Parts: sequence; structure tokens; C-alpha cells
Amino acid sequence: MAYASHVINHSRKLRHVPNLLRREHAGLVRWFSNDTRFSVSKSDNLGKAQSHGFMPAEQQRFSGTAANRTVSSVGALKKNGSRIIMQSGNQIAGHLQYLSCSQLHSRRGFSSDSGLPPHQEIGMPSLSPTMTEGNIARWLKKEGDKVAPGEVLCEVETDKATVEMECMEDGFLAKIVKGDGSNQIKVGEVIAVTVEDEGDIGKFKDYSPAASDDGAAAEGPSTPAPPAPPKEEVVEEKVSSPEPKTSKPSAAPSGDRIFASPLAKKLAEDHNVPISSIKGTGPDGHIVKADVEDYLASRGKEASATPKAKDTTVTGLDYVDIPHSQIRKVTASRLLLSKQTIPHYYLTVDTCVDKLMDLRGKLNSLQEASGGKRISINDLVIKAAALALRKVPQCNSSWTDNYIRQYNNVNVNVAVQTDNGLYVPVVRDADKKGLSKIGDEVKLLAQKAKENSLKPEDYEGGTFTVSNLGGPFGIKQFCAIINPPQAGILAIGSAEKRVVPGLGPDEYKFASFMSATLSCDHRVIDGAIGAEWLKAFKGYIENPESMLL
Repeated sequence: MAYASHVINHSRKLRHVPNLLRREHAGLVRWFSNDTRFSVSKSDNLGKAQSHGFMPAEQQRFSGTAANRTVSSVGALKKNGSRIIMQSGNQIAGHLQYLSCSQLHSRRGFSSDSGLPPHQEIGMPSLSPTMTEGNIARWLKKEGDKVAPGEVLCEVETDKATVEMECMEDGFLAKIVKGDGSNQIKVGEVIAVTVEDEGDIGKFKDYSPAASDDGAAAEGPSTPAPPAPPKEEVVEEKVSSPEPKTSKPSAAPSGDRIFASPLAKKLAEDHNVPISSIKGTGPDGHIVKADVEDYLASRGKEASATPKAKDTTVTGLDYVDIPHSQIRKVTASRLLLSKQTIPHYYLTVDTCVDKLMDLRGKLNSLQEASGGKRISINDLVIKAAALALRKVPQCNSSWTDNYIRQYNNVNVNVAVQTDNGLYVPVVRDADKKGLSKIGDEVKLLAQKAKENSLKPEDYEGGTFTVSNLGGPFGIKQFCAIINPPQAGILAIGSAEKRVVPGLGPDEYKFASFMSATLSCDHRVIDGAIGAEWLKAFKGYIENPESMLL
């Protein structure tokens, strides 16, 4: 291979370069799959590869008229593969890089003309289903440290929590690309580089992803480019380019006739733009679609420039811009999606909680005597909601385009407000757990949410959500937004005393009532089904002993 590059760089017969590269590429691919040996004959100047069947790896050779190059083994190829493909072209390098890539969010690099030794790029991992970008909270390893599988490299702030990121391979941390506090790092973006040999660490002192494998592959070998194909579909190439055209317009075509692509003409007609007012940047001054789009964009900017200036001069308010936290951005997008795509409707009932309060008092007396933690009204509400879901399973479902998925597990998310935003950790199998167990889990999850230390298993997999603004804040009644892909969420208000009629005509008594509002996805939960669920929930709240059966 190296001899092939030597021939390409120094031969005067450059017209043979394309064929030579194709032959070298085909030969390398066959060598990977068949363990064949290649000998280069003098007659075709490195053109033919002859297979001699299976031979020991140490005897596989590339031979040529000027020098012999030996490849010792396939195992050594992993470490030194770049030396074989260094001058063989971008396509072969792409194949080799694909073969050695073993990690989902990291990719193997090889030494190249830039002088970088074999290394591995570690990308920002996707640590939750909704994560598109994350932040580096802090690095637990520093540059030069030895790393092993299972060791924690750094703490990553995802859209919902701070998660520890573990190492997947043995090696040394050669370069930290994204340091402590780096924000808005896209999933897959390089955050660090590891190497296998400790002596290679210093070679990555000035490393940057832009100059890594992708940059080297983009540059390719310093060989003359093959003759360009005839320009037949130039207009279509211009149309497919996503970048705005900044080149200066070419000279206008001779005569009064205006040359434009059909797409450009159609776009100009749709926006009532005279095609003659647009300067073309295509070949010979042809007007392409991008020219029309640039004209429309510039016209839009001119139209919107005056209102923007007016806003900045008129307002003069004193304000502070608070950056979005990761959880707040995700919550905002999910709630917006919920209100725009889910047909909400709401059902409200008032439930008498006198018996519930009495039962809670008795249970807390037993808990204090045994050294246990107190049970809250919210714990009883979660248990009642879970039992109602088991009784009316249609509400324990979610919508898909092809079917309604009804869950057998009753996993209840509980809304928790923190300084960073709203979290909804999940109590799994809440219908099968006792009140004491539910209370302990809710307290633990709420504490982890406030410390921003929830893990994905702490908030994923919920089938229904309970939000309580009554106990902590005294809100009488409210309507909550459904947490997709769930089909329902229960909003709990505060309990208040009311005067109710007694048994006799002139008898009155006091009773405590709590409002409960069920937000339903009408695609999944019909009105009668939602009412049936609320009836079951009210029955458990007003007769709490039935929850113990």
C-alpha cells in the first residue's frame, strides 16, 4: 500500500491514478475477508493481486518492484492499520474505521499524516430517551490518568438528572475536549480522547475534534484529483446544498432572455417575485432555487428590521435573563407537545376525606411506636390512584398510531418541584406496595430530585401521574397537563371544611372535602371510562379501609 502511494506521488503517468486506487481498495477488502496474499507484478505496475489461498498471517506480504511491505497479522492491523491505509484513499480508511468501531458513543482513530497515534474518541452519550444534548458537571478523571472498564469518567447533566458516565475500555485519558461546566453538548459530540499507550498522551496536547479523523479524511492523500465529470446537472447540485450561497453572481447571460431552473421559477411565482429582479449565481448566470430563497430571506430581514429596532428602544425595562436548565427545556417541549397533540378533557369530583384523615392518624401512631416514618395524605392518594387503575385498566394505557397499549404494571409518577425544574420520579408497582413502602420511596425520590441525582430508572417507565398542589401550597383545584405518552394525570387540591346537612331537618355538621381533577386523553379514555375511574378513586378515598383488603 505504501508503495502504491509512492507511485502515485512520484510517477509521471498520473492518468493511471484512479485505476490504481480502485485496485488497491479492492485488494485490501479481499485480504480482510479471505486471508489472501497479494504479489505485485512488474507488468501492470502494481495493478494485479494474486490470491494464493490460506497462509499464516506472518507470511502475508505485499511485494513490488521497488520495495516489499509486510503485514504481520490481523491483530496487529488493529493497532497499526493506519500505516497500511495512510496513502490508500479515503474510502479504504472509512472501511477500516468502521471495522474497528465497537462503542456506541466512541469511535476508533488511527495514525495518519497528522502524526496522531491510535486513539479512541469518546462522544457525549445519550443517557435518556429524550436527551439531545447534555452538560459536563465535573470530570472525576484528569488527563494522563489510567482508566479501566467500569470506572467513572465524569458526571453528565442530562435533561432529567446528573448521571455518572463509565469507561468502556482500558487505556489512558489523553485529552479532555469538553471540560467541567461545558454546556449544550450535542449527543455524539467528542468530549474526550483515550489512548492505549501511555507514551502517546503527550501527542494529544493540541488535539481538537476538527483536526481529527474526520478532518484528515476530508483532506485525503496529496494526489492529483481525477478529471471532473461533465457538468450535466449543475442546477440540481446547487439546489441540494443546505448552505446559503455567498458567492458573487456570475456574469449575466447575453440577450434579454433570463435563464432559471424550473424550481426557481416556481418558487418565484408562488411568492409573486419578478424573476428579473434576482441575480443568478449558477453557471453562466443561471438563477437557481437558492438565489430565490436568498432574495426572499433578505427581503424578510428588511421588513422586520424596523419593528425590532422599535422594540429595543421603546421598552427600556430592567430585567435579568435566567438561562434555561436542561430539565426545564425538556419539560417545556414535552408540555407544549402534550397540549398541541393530545385532546385534553377534565373531570372533577369532591371527595370527603374525614375517614381518610382518621385512618392516617391511627397508622401514624403505629408507625411512631415502631420507629417508622409518618404516612402523608399524598401516600394514601397514590395508593388509591394505583388501585383505581387496577380496577379500571383502560386508564392505565397510552396511545400509538396503530393501537392502544394497556399496561399490566401500575407505575405511578409523582410530580416533585425543585429549584432546577419539575421532576416526575416513579413509584413502580404502587398497587402492590404497602403505604409505608410507598411513603419511604416517595421521600427518597423527592430528596434525590432536589439533589439532582435521579438516575434514568428513577423516572422512566411510568404509566400514570399524580400531581398534588393542595397539601404543600393550598391550591383548591387545578387542571394538570398530561405527561406523554401517558393518557391521564390526577391533580389533587387542598382539603377544606364545609357545612353539610345532617340527618335531621335542622341538623348540620362539618366535613372535610378534597377536590380531584382527572385530565384525560380523549383518544384513549372516553368520558364514561374517566368517570368510572374517578368513581373508583373516590370510593377508596372515602372508604380507606377498602385499600387494605
